[in-house]
Amino acid sequence: MAGLTAAAVAAVCFLAYQASANAPAHLSADPRTPNSSAPSVSPSGGPKKPAGNPLAVPAESGTGERVVYALADRRVWLVDAKNKATRTFTVMPSTVHPVPGAYRVTSRSGSVRGSDGVQIEHVVRFATTQDVAIGFSAAVDGSTPAPDASKKTGGIRMKRADGDALWTFAVIGAKVVVVA
Repeated sequence: MAGLTAAAVAAVCFLAYQASANAPAHLSADPRTPNSSAPSVSPSGGPKKPAGNPLAVPAESGTGERVVYALADRRVWLVDAKNKATRTFTVMPSTVHPVPGAYRVTSRSGSVRGSDGVQIEHVVRFATTQDVAIGFSAAVDGSTPAPDASKKTGGIRMKRADGDALWTFAVIGAKVVVVA
């Protein structure tokens, strides 16, 4: 039944798109200049964020030197004291996520075995959620696979080069800001 409903919704969306794409410009209820965009709504029903630069440091992450981790974007920024991103990169999130907010780096390990059994390096821990330590790391073999959803893990994995940069940047006490 769910498959039939999904197919029906997809068909209606496709037909609506075709109709709007083929409508003459003079029928538009709200004429726009070429550089303006239509208002849109997010899946939650609220206003959608403007597209902007997807690599820009999230405005809600505060100010000053910090590591910013955006849960939805699966991205980390290393931000200097002048609020300029010195590096940004994608990550593979863990199965247990930190609550959005400000944290401090509490511990670091050069090389250990992760809770998933993978040998990891440059571990930078900053939170504990559901009795699981949350931190950034890189697999020694360079892999960044999706974590096993059946296990509670807190390792936010990244490429080794990104792990090296984060290790140098995020010393004990460094600020880490998690945004949704």
